[in-house]
Amino acid sequence: MPHVLQNVVFPHDRDPDLLPLYVDPEIWSVIDEEPVRVSNRAHLGNILDRRRARIVAGRRVSFGTYFNAFPASYWQHWTSVRDVQLTVRMSGPATILVYRSNGSGVRQRVETCEVDGESTTTFDLVLDQFSDGGWIWFDVVADEKNATFEGAEWTTEQEPVRTGKASIGTTTFNKPDYCIWTLMSLAAEPEVLEFIDRIYIIDQGDRRVEAQPEYAEVAASLGETLQIITQPNLGGSGGFARAMAETLERGEAEFVQLLDDDVRLEPESVRRSVVFGRYCAVPTIVGAHMFDLLDRPKLHAWAEVVDEQPFMWRTVYQEKLPHDFSASNLRQTPMLHMRLDADYNGWWMCLIPVETIKQVGLPLPAFIKWDDAEFCLRAREAGVPTVSMPGVALWHVSWVGKDDTIDWQAYFHARNRIVGGLLHSGAPNGGTLLRHSRRMDLKHLMMMQYYPVALRHRALRDILSGPEHMRGNLATAMPSARALAAEFPETVVHKDSGVPLRSRRGRQVFKHRRSHEYDSPTGMRLRWFTASTLVSHWLHAPRPENLTQPEVEFGKGDAYWWRLPLFDSALVSAADGSGKNIYTRDRARYRRMLLDSFRLHRRLRREWPALAKRYREAMPELTSLEAWQKTFGATR
Repeated sequence: MPHVLQNVVFPHDRDPDLLPLYVDPEIWSVIDEEPVRVSNRAHLGNILDRRRARIVAGRRVSFGTYFNAFPASYWQHWTSVRDVQLTVRMSGPATILVYRSNGSGVRQRVETCEVDGESTTTFDLVLDQFSDGGWIWFDVVADEKNATFEGAEWTTEQEPVRTGKASIGTTTFNKPDYCIWTLMSLAAEPEVLEFIDRIYIIDQGDRRVEAQPEYAEVAASLGETLQIITQPNLGGSGGFARAMAETLERGEAEFVQLLDDDVRLEPESVRRSVVFGRYCAVPTIVGAHMFDLLDRPKLHAWAEVVDEQPFMWRTVYQEKLPHDFSASNLRQTPMLHMRLDADYNGWWMCLIPVETIKQVGLPLPAFIKWDDAEFCLRAREAGVPTVSMPGVALWHVSWVGKDDTIDWQAYFHARNRIVGGLLHSGAPNGGTLLRHSRRMDLKHLMMMQYYPVALRHRALRDILSGPEHMRGNLATAMPSARALAAEFPETVVHKDSGVPLRSRRGRQVFKHRRSHEYDSPTGMRLRWFTASTLVSHWLHAPRPENLTQPEVEFGKGDAYWWRLPLFDSALVSAADGSGKNIYTRDRARYRRMLLDSFRLHRRLRREWPALAKRYREAMPELTSLEAWQKTFGATR
């Protein structure tokens, strides 16, 4: 009996922005080595349901798209599956053309078949030429009459290595509407629910999922599959740890599928991730890609890595993201055809084998930030790889309208990154991590951003106190960090009150915002700028008139660290455009924090070997099921 690896699907939402991710009915050409759309013939009216579509007479529709092409290179590399069948069902006269690509995105015809009437066509495909990358897909061309695409799937006769189901674990804090939407999407997909043992909603807020008007209906539909668990806010790590603990206690699921709360889900992605996990040659963490919920054709995150120097996360080919599929679809983008290996995957959607959790433990009590990366690095050291899987994705609010490095989350960014380095960095004294951390302090100080520096220094002091602090302040670190903001006037976002805030010298505007090629200092000029700015801010007090009214104004996109330090005060737009922050030089605070930064980083470097030993020895207890169960019991 064939096993379905991947169904061809169309979007749940009747949203024209989503169509390029599912179907590509456009005609493209190439001008000056760039893809150019010649015509666009995408019509929502031709999408008949979740599996069926109308192919208008004389037109060609390609399924060489993100969600409907088959990621052959990943299946060849990570599984033992070599024989795959593509089955296409049609009504009416049409031609089906099957294509493959290599790792460079070069297209090659595989097979062609003309069909008429009610037809089912199967293509036998071999996965043996995709070591560097490549997809397989098909196009359908209608003849003189309209044709109907009745459905398609990619299957194999090979048996999976594993056969177990997955539990889904979603942690939420006051986003019940998103959770209800996810539950409704899953309830509407019985083929997906066949792969799900339990759905755990870990509700950590005071706006309860169970209080939503739609909850009763969706709960009745899902029955005992749905489990709502309430607990105090222990962050993402605490919520996901609870889902893992519940899965281990029940003992029925073979995987845990972690899902963030503020997402829009493609349910087929859940099914695909479980199926891929079943077929992987060794236990494997299967991660999903992330599209922007507010700009839905844009891919923001795929294969992610942690660079040893300076122990910092990034996306592979970060300079080419976000990628806009409405401007350049899969077939027109060679970069998307490479097989990319990942070090970790964000926990917006990530499938983890239960045996891996038993082997390496649960998440660190990190609250948020770096818990996903650290877990995957820990798993990799135990021989468990992470695959960031194409065709498995969801939509999540991106970081375009955020800057969480300057709000309360700065504490967790700083602490958890350095803790991750203490646990996993193989470089002596963490390599360049501490130097990079100190530079972050200097940038914030020169930009008159004293609040994140205060949080970063609190994080360093906590790290120096030892690993016990992580569980000790799990429930209190976030409210304490937020409360500290009251001491820093720059954290106040001044909303539009009808009387606009103005600066003395007006708004500063710069050209070439993305490249900064005209004014970004580099080399010796960078060193001179940094040294002279630090000395100037130490020696010179701000002018009185610049304290009573901001000296200049910057848009968020222009307010870089080499521009703000030139002024005594500045009015800067908030990242989400909701208002403006006023940054003002405070010489006394600057002097104290600058000295603290050098002292703390110097001490961290001196104590690094001893701290690394302490944290590594403490890691089994910090991540143990027993320790997490005590935390859950203490907060009930």
